[in-house]
Amino acid sequence: MKTTEAAPLEEKLSSQAERQTPDLDTHTPVSAKAIFQELGILDRLLTPIILIFMVVGVVIGRYAPQIKDALDTIKFNGVSIPIAIGLIVMMWPVLTKVEYETLPKIFRSKQLWIHMGISLVLNWIIGPLLMLGLAWATLPDLPTYRVGVIMVGIARCIAMVMIWNDLAKGDANYCAILVVLNAILQIVLYSPFALLFINVVGGEQVAGIHVSYREVALSVLIYLGIPLGAGVITRYTVWRLAGKEFLKEKFIPVFSPLALVGLLYTILVLFAYQGDNIVANARPVFRVFVPLILYFTLMWTLTFFTVWHFSCREPAEKRVFGYEMAVVQAFTASSNNFVSMFVFLLN
Repeated sequence: MKTTEAAPLEEKLSSQAERQTPDLDTHTPVSAKAIFQELGILDRLLTPIILIFMVVGVVIGRYAPQIKDALDTIKFNGVSIPIAIGLIVMMWPVLTKVEYETLPKIFRSKQLWIHMGISLVLNWIIGPLLMLGLAWATLPDLPTYRVGVIMVGIARCIAMVMIWNDLAKGDANYCAILVVLNAILQIVLYSPFALLFINVVGGEQVAGIHVSYREVALSVLIYLGIPLGAGVITRYTVWRLAGKEFLKEKFIPVFSPLALVGLLYTILVLFAYQGDNIVANARPVFRVFVPLILYFTLMWTLTFFTVWHFSCREPAEKRVFGYEMAVVQAFTASSNNFVSMFVFLLN
């Protein structure tokens, strides 16, 4: 009788251990329909909602231009505080989901270092070169905008990539690691890369290009450091007070929609902030969208299907790639810094 009763208990414990293991099941078939069905109403309609908020923001900025002065009443590091709050709120819930307790094990795995190497090549070699080529191909007669597009190409994404990765069910832990890695490298490399890709490789010969290391580091600290710290504190405070099961099953599902609220608020405020300028410069602004959209489409598609191709060819006992990592690599490679892109478009 004891043996019979112990068997189900052993199977249950084994099943729980498998669910808690951070390694990816890279050979489990992923159904796009299943992922879509897991999304909430707001998640499913996010793209058209974003477009609506962009249009509404432009209309507000056009017909209520005083909103810019109102938003500029409190600024820090050249950014309106209401805009900065939106960006931080957008990141907070996503970074609360990251299982920081599994990171020591992940850092000991060969898989992480392989993906870090892939990410470095995609983000700091292929990505900037592709954006350079697209900028010259689509904006040959707009040198100022072309330089801005090239600078956007070397500004790696901090916030948005984690939102899209979360919606597409990519691995949140690996995504957080790669975002932090690229954010640190951005502090060191953004200024010399701007000079390299604009003056040397691009042949623009633009004088006076200098991006302060302090400004880049401060931006990373604000838009990544603050929500990262808030996410860690929130996760382990709730865990300690109510338990891990409550955190995962009750708190996170309720807390997560705050990220999308923060996203929509930020988009509305950003486009309202410069709605008048967008209308006044509509033609060049819409032309700039061409290389940006081409860049995202090419980088995301090529990266995703390349990683997915490798996952289909690798043996089952050597799990390195898979759908979750294809999503992580695709979004980190194709996404650029949201703030820098917007500032460039409107100035």
